[in-house]
Amino acid sequence: MDGWKVMTDAILESPLTRPAAHSHSSGRVRFSLVRYKKITQVGIKSIYSHGLRSLLTVLGIVIGVAAVIAMLAVSEGASFEAQQQFRDLGASNILVKSVKPAEVEETSRQGFGPPQAIVYGLTLMDVDTIRNSIPGISNVIASRIVKKNVWNLGISMNTDVVGTAVDYPVSRNYNLQAGRFFSESEVRDHANVVVLSAEVADALFPIDNPLGGSIKIDSDYYNVIGIMEPEGFSNLGQNQAGASNSAPSRIFIPFSASKSRFGETTTRQTAGGMESETVELHEAIIQVDDQEAVIEVGEIIDQILQRRHKKVDYTIEVPLALLRQAEESALRDSIVAGAIAGISLLVGGIGIMNIMLASVTERTREIGIRRALGAKKRDIIAQFLIEAVILSGVGGLIGVVLGIMIPFIISAFWGMTTIVTPIAPVLAFSISAMIGVIFGIYPSMRAADMDPVEALRHE
Repeated sequence: MDGWKVMTDAILESPLTRPAAHSHSSGRVRFSLVRYKKITQVGIKSIYSHGLRSLLTVLGIVIGVAAVIAMLAVSEGASFEAQQQFRDLGASNILVKSVKPAEVEETSRQGFGPPQAIVYGLTLMDVDTIRNSIPGISNVIASRIVKKNVWNLGISMNTDVVGTAVDYPVSRNYNLQAGRFFSESEVRDHANVVVLSAEVADALFPIDNPLGGSIKIDSDYYNVIGIMEPEGFSNLGQNQAGASNSAPSRIFIPFSASKSRFGETTTRQTAGGMESETVELHEAIIQVDDQEAVIEVGEIIDQILQRRHKKVDYTIEVPLALLRQAEESALRDSIVAGAIAGISLLVGGIGIMNIMLASVTERTREIGIRRALGAKKRDIIAQFLIEAVILSGVGGLIGVVLGIMIPFIISAFWGMTTIVTPIAPVLAFSISAMIGVIFGIYPSMRAADMDPVEALRHE
């Protein structure tokens, strides 16, 4: 029966069944559609007749396409999180932070010199010079950070007490969850008011509403007037003392209150004894009017501080420059991830070529019959190319579905941010279809180049 089916299919595709030369062009088009439809049906039958072999071949394409989409989604999600950290710092901001010089740290560890406070870092004069000498600066927000134990009744925790200005939340894209931030009048009056981070509020007030309550720092009580939105920890805010201006465990008080209550010199216990440090400012956020001038202003600030400081006891961070670096790094990571996942597609393509070559060998007699009945080389090429494209196309579609599902599973079970961009499935499917054509050309050409007489003799 199989032999009769082969001969019947061959006869249907032979020139003997083609319309006469005087037929209209519409008739030729209809016949071409019917012919290719028949070729497609024969291809599907051939694939179905070797179900397991075809399934294993398609599996390589499925894994390759799914891997491309999933890896690009994970890479895109990681890139988005990294870039969002820099965006949160403000693309028009420049961050200048105090850093303890390495030689000072070494001296303090070895206990050299008299027991006096180590002086380093930014000063108010630095900030005034930057504000007054560089045009285009709209605002400068200075901050001091002191580690303190804070109390609410019998509950206490060690946290960063950030003394800052009223514009701090806006400059850092840091929003309030409830209440308000302190006002200019409260800064002028050195008011004992405090705004808690969400993490500190939950820790100190596990049951009660913090707003309207109070916390104790040293011997002073501070009224809670606001609560900030929850925010994850970021290493971008590490300052000279190991505290973090981006750490969840922090609270905010007016800069004037911090200076008058805690002073500029802090003392802490170390392995070698007591250590004192004098730092006027731990951080300054410089806001620039023109975003295009941010990088240039950052270079000018560096030049000013180099003239004013004998030692490098500061760092300058330009979020815009870091954001651009992160975008470039993300592009490289996506290319690498795509290339690695593309290897699976290449393996799948080799599998398609393998099965097509095997199919050509098995169907040598069928090819000979078709050629003997008048089928042209292009008909044989079209038949095997269509089979290869069907294999890669079906594998590509299944791979796209799995590739879109995998990132959602990763996000649900591991909490990672994944982003499936529209171009990823389209790109992966297009590559899979192209692989079907590329790896199907050689087997198709080999089948078409067979000698009909030798093919008919094949057993």
